[in-house]
Amino acid sequence: MTPRVVYYSDIENAYDDPERVGRLAGTIDALRDDRTVVVGAGDDTAPGVLALRTEGRQSLSFFDAVEPDFETFGNHDFDFGTEPLREIVADSPQRWLSANVYDDSGTNQFADADPTAVVERAGERVGFVGVTDPKTPEIATGAADLTLTDPVAEVRDVLSDLRERADHMVVIAHLREENEREIAALDGVDAILGGHVHVERHERVDGTLLLRPNANGQVVWAVELGEEATATRHEVPDGPRHEGVAEALRNRMEATGLTEVVATVEDPIVRERDRRYGGECRVANLVIDAYRWATGADVAFVQNGSLRDGAPLSDAVTVADLVGVAPFGGELEVVQVSGAQLRDLVATVLAPEGAPTGDGRKWWGHFGGLRIDYDPDANAVRDVRLEDGPLDPDAQLAVAANAFDVRADPTPMDPDDAVASWDIQYEAIVEYARENGLDVELDGRLSPVGGE
Repeated sequence: MTPRVVYYSDIENAYDDPERVGRLAGTIDALRDDRTVVVGAGDDTAPGVLALRTEGRQSLSFFDAVEPDFETFGNHDFDFGTEPLREIVADSPQRWLSANVYDDSGTNQFADADPTAVVERAGERVGFVGVTDPKTPEIATGAADLTLTDPVAEVRDVLSDLRERADHMVVIAHLREENEREIAALDGVDAILGGHVHVERHERVDGTLLLRPNANGQVVWAVELGEEATATRHEVPDGPRHEGVAEALRNRMEATGLTEVVATVEDPIVRERDRRYGGECRVANLVIDAYRWATGADVAFVQNGSLRDGAPLSDAVTVADLVGVAPFGGELEVVQVSGAQLRDLVATVLAPEGAPTGDGRKWWGHFGGLRIDYDPDANAVRDVRLEDGPLDPDAQLAVAANAFDVRADPTPMDPDDAVASWDIQYEAIVEYARENGLDVELDGRLSPVGGE
């Protein structure tokens, strides 16, 4: 028998579905034996609706039941700042590993995490190192004061020591693909257990096994550490249910009022990433129409990254369902921009430079209050106009967006130009649905046209 690693990642909003997380815990339990190490690769506390209400502590119901061996940090684990995460680290049963996340001193590992660990299973020693996307302070405001170093250099620095102490070397990585590939090229890495990117992965690069389970608790990988690392995929919906975990999360949902039914939907509103990035979609229209309704702004904008995958909105839709569409706690802000800046913003989110577009992803953002014609073959904006007439480049317009999108790069919006703020952005979605229902349609606000 060989050592085995069972791993999950990016549980995120699965906590809002107690059945699914119950089956995630049950699947892991069913795979576990005395030769198994259980690890998580980050974003396993947030984002999500329950996470917003508990600052990520709903994850402890899962952690306490599963008792993982190791976990590393993901960017969303910092959604509520460093102190709530420190408390989760202290209260959770697993050891947290991080070789490249340092506190605000820049010299001490955040939350006293260990950079590496070695455990023995099936008579062999397995070394682990945890690393996190170095851009985390830029994309997670709660991590803004932390120092993140080059993950490739950190793994390189510990490899020789780990190889002396271990028979196998595993990297737990919440990284972008380019970082993973650089680590795979290092000598001595058997497997990279990845997260962060919500695309499933099972491939070999430079002899190193690279895996990702996608997101939201749908897949678990079991990795056999033989002469060559191999992996088996396990689908969570087919797994047994850990009733204790499911019940604990159901109780949390009910206690926070998240199960209240707000509206009903006859024609399900899909939320899949491919649909959102492919052009106009109903779930994005819901969000931006809610932003305009709440603020009275001329235009509303939301980045696709602020919208999350999940089950379609259908039948009786609850508060939890609606908050889960965009489960982030920033305020809804109104920013004053010129017509010219607004057109620049439209151009910025159509197939941004460096973004993958070969899989049909065109739009990295959505707009309400505008009519946009674009050439999908050339990835070019052909015309931008207001709902009720031409867009004057010199006109001053009020644009509603969540606070994160106002501050995100690259956009022409400047937080210094904010003229008003509303409540937490997801409250606009809930109240809009409560007042107006969920009869959301496609109305041609994003229209593909032929080339010039």
